[in-house]
Amino acid sequence: MENSSHIEVFITMAKGAMILSGTLSMPETPSGLVIFAHGSGSSRMSPRNRYVADRLNAAGLATLLFDLLTEEEALDKRNVFDIALLANRVGAALNWCTCEPCVRDLPCGLFGASTGAAAALRAAADHPSVVRAVVSRGGRPDLVKDALPRVLAPTLLIVGELDSTVLILNRHAARSLTCETKIEVVPGATHLFEEPGAMDQVVAHATGWFGRHLTPARAV
Repeated sequence: MENSSHIEVFITMAKGAMILSGTLSMPETPSGLVIFAHGSGSSRMSPRNRYVADRLNAAGLATLLFDLLTEEEALDKRNVFDIALLANRVGAALNWCTCEPCVRDLPCGLFGASTGAAAALRAAADHPSVVRAVVSRGGRPDLVKDALPRVLAPTLLIVGELDSTVLILNRHAARSLTCETKIEVVPGATHLFEEPGAMDQVVAHATGWFGRHLTPARAV
């Protein structure tokens, strides 16, 4: 298990008009970087995403958790469900990472939860040369159905067995994905994966997926 350093970072949007806060966690020798896109009404302090990030750090992956909206923007619920806006913010984080010396050479993946998964998938479609893998936890890929055929990064959709509506939506959306796609159903889990052991299964699936796909570009 690797020790990680936690660095507060600031992601500047185009033309420097807005700055988003984030936390970059770096193991000593990271093999890749995972950027998180949290769900509606959440923030980079989401306990579930922080738990997943800590476990990915222990597996040797760097992570970036950042606020998709400013405090003022989050007060307007329309912004919380504006997938195009959120995807643009994920894109800004991707651009930031390609320029930041400590992470720019790391293969990059996206981990999205709920509506954040929709934003992650759209960002992956818009940045095909940067995003190498996507993991969705209880996501809503149906919200970006038009972007799904453009996603090139291998995509893992993790859904709770008892989250029946979202499971149906994910199965339908998977048919529109032309990239490598897999659905993992967590037995007995509901939408928030609050059941004992459910988040551990999410972590295991995500770690395995990123471990397979976030490999150096020269690796065979």
